[in-house]
Amino acid sequence: MAAKPTATVLQGKRIGMIGLDTGHCMDFTKAFNAPDAGDKYRGYQVTAAYPKGTENIREWKDRIPKITQDMKGQGVEIVNSMEELLAKVDVVLITCIDGNVHLELATPVIKAKKPVFIDKPFANSYKDALAIVELAKNYQVPMFSCSSLRYNIDNEDVIAETVGKVTGADIFSPAYIEPTHPDLFWYGIHGVEILFTIMGTGCTSVKRTFTPETDYVVGVWNDNRIGGYRGIRNGKNGYGATVFGEKAIKVLDIRGGYNPMLVKIAEFYDTKKIPFPVEQTLEIIAFMEAAEESKKRGGIAIDVESVMKR
Repeated sequence: MAAKPTATVLQGKRIGMIGLDTGHCMDFTKAFNAPDAGDKYRGYQVTAAYPKGTENIREWKDRIPKITQDMKGQGVEIVNSMEELLAKVDVVLITCIDGNVHLELATPVIKAKKPVFIDKPFANSYKDALAIVELAKNYQVPMFSCSSLRYNIDNEDVIAETVGKVTGADIFSPAYIEPTHPDLFWYGIHGVEILFTIMGTGCTSVKRTFTPETDYVVGVWNDNRIGGYRGIRNGKNGYGATVFGEKAIKVLDIRGGYNPMLVKIAEFYDTKKIPFPVEQTLEIIAFMEAAEESKKRGGIAIDVESVMKR
């Protein structure tokens, strides 16, 4: 059955989507607007979309016309400007695949005081990420960003019950590279998000070993814990995590799918509460930027705080 906004979408529950250049647009819309969604997404539905997306990545820019037509087929109104979109919706979902323009796209949304979720990558640099966070704080607008993989692993309570205090973690995920983005920002973000979901904040230094087929990034935390991330670009890939703890070692079952994240997004729209501290998102960006610098400097350890200060 086709997913379309119903005539009973209440004011306050209208989602506006920005950037129709990724398959996430249709996946998210079909879930939110599904006739059998019930109260899973608290009544939120995608009702309007502004197609503007990447100008930098030809492969994805060329998909905008097709995705725009597909969205129309789902009953979503296509608008011609950011101003028109913001006048028609209550909350916003930035799906544009290009982290280079997320600050540009988020700025008018935040200034219009619309709660906003920004799909990965949150930004394409720590500088832009910090600018978005500070703008949201200044305008007192709820905002958050994450990879869907954050909500496809066991939660902190389940992990703690099994392993006790987490003493370290090893993560792997695909790590395809896009030339317009620092390496890990494009796809490695999924694995790095898993790492920080398990380890929490407090990473002080990052050291990266790079080959065309594989990345291995080691972070040292301020309590002497070590977290590792393996990015795969050759052979069999997938998502996985081993968590080391005081009581046990646990291999996590990492599932796919967007629904757990979409449930959290709807909850965020309703409560206006960010599900985890924004400081963790900033540290994830700083970790990846430090890894990029480590690669450029021959694999030396880079101080995370130096990235943040710079």
